[in-house]
Amino acid sequence: MSTNRHKLHILILPEDDANRQIATGFILNESLNQRAIQVLPSAGGWKRVVEKFKDDYISTMLQYPNRMIVLMIDFDNDQEARLSFVKHEIPDYLINRVFVVGVKSEPENLKREIRKTFEGIGEALANDCSDNTNKTWSHALLIHNKVEVDRMISLVRPFLFQ
Repeated sequence: MSTNRHKLHILILPEDDANRQIATGFILNESLNQRAIQVLPSAGGWKRVVEKFKDDYISTMLQYPNRMIVLMIDFDNDQEARLSFVKHEIPDYLINRVFVVGVKSEPENLKREIRKTFEGIGEALANDCSDNTNKTWSHALLIHNKVEVDRMISLVRPFLFQ
């Protein structure tokens, strides 16, 4: 389902199919405003996420000031360097509308540890957001997202969760 570009909305740009499936599970949450969120096709790598963001979405974010975007990447056990690199590529004037989240290593490791499907992981993450809990977000492979998730939830909860 596509979003209404003129109202507050958020796009999710996943690195790969595993992240896309997690994002798809997230939007299955029944308390979610389906018209305010959209999962984009996977980019094909974390560097491609950055390239697609720069090439395709910076201009649309300027055109649509109600648009926010989640860059969903694997940190491959190098979250500090990777997050720093990605954040450096985000223009200062958009930094408050762009969020970078992902699994510390790879989604397959999280799937194995949590023992849920990728969509099940996404549903659990959405439940945490809608219920104001941290059951799944506090997992060792996700806890590094805390600052970014807190920042994002404070901005999107009013329009994303009904």
